[in-house]
Amino acid sequence: MVLLSQLPQWFCQLVVIAFGYLSISAAHGQIFVSNLNEGTISEFGFDGSTLNASLISGLFAPEGMAVSGSNLFVANFNRAQQGVGEYTTSGVTVNSSLINVVFASRLALSGSNLFVGTGLREIGEYTTSGATINASLISDPSLGSLSGLVVSGSNLFALSNGKVIEYTTSGTLVNASLISGLNTSSTMAISGSNLFITDPINGTIAEYTTLGTLVNASLISGLSNPVALTVSGSNIFVVNRGTSTIGEYAISGATINASLVSGLTADPVDIAVVPTPEPSTIALMVLGLSLLVFERCRRYRILS
Repeated sequence: MVLLSQLPQWFCQLVVIAFGYLSISAAHGQIFVSNLNEGTISEFGFDGSTLNASLISGLFAPEGMAVSGSNLFVANFNRAQQGVGEYTTSGVTVNSSLINVVFASRLALSGSNLFVGTGLREIGEYTTSGATINASLISDPSLGSLSGLVVSGSNLFALSNGKVIEYTTSGTLVNASLISGLNTSSTMAISGSNLFITDPINGTIAEYTTLGTLVNASLISGLSNPVALTVSGSNIFVVNRGTSTIGEYAISGATINASLVSGLTADPVDIAVVPTPEPSTIALMVLGLSLLVFERCRRYRILS
């Protein structure tokens, strides 16, 4: 029987490193980008590294995405193929045709409910398991080309034809022109009570409240054809089609890394993020055990 005092110091250190690695190996953020013409979803790390340029492939004009836990939902803008597909964030297909709807374009999640905007001027409501709640929750001729869809509490905000339209999540129209005068190719993200809207022509991101009040017309500027954005915690991630990059900014507008990710495809259309998780109980237990082993090794060596 080998005593701890007989173990070499390098072995004790190796144990600590191994346990430490196991405790943090699962703690990483993921950035997903949908590529319209290539029919793929690319995956990147929060450090800017390319994890998988074609994590998911064989899609049909993937546009909007939404993440719920370890599941990734993808809207395919196609008449006859796929509709909304469900995948794991590691790229495994759960159901490539979870929701059969044509011309699916934008997605918004609220708990276990998934709102699906289509090119048919409709927004449907479904469960994340694919059950239909109301396929025509909202049917509005003014929706036109839907380029953004977000939900906040009991309110649903749709960005279409240069304006933000506000509905309740039960389908009632609240304000047909909550925010107007936007670029027709603008996209939108939400954080708390604030809306962030891109202007691809002027290369800016504006900030509004969910009441429609302008907070800052140029919260972030100097961008190059920003076509998609998302908010994760206190950070904003922006896809710049002009430079094929993803920039990272603070929610205050400060630049963190204007070229966090480079080398995107020519046709990125949406971005979704899975943030770095907080240390789990198991991870903390493993880390604690590694420290205990190291300390016991150290003490036995001193006493011996």
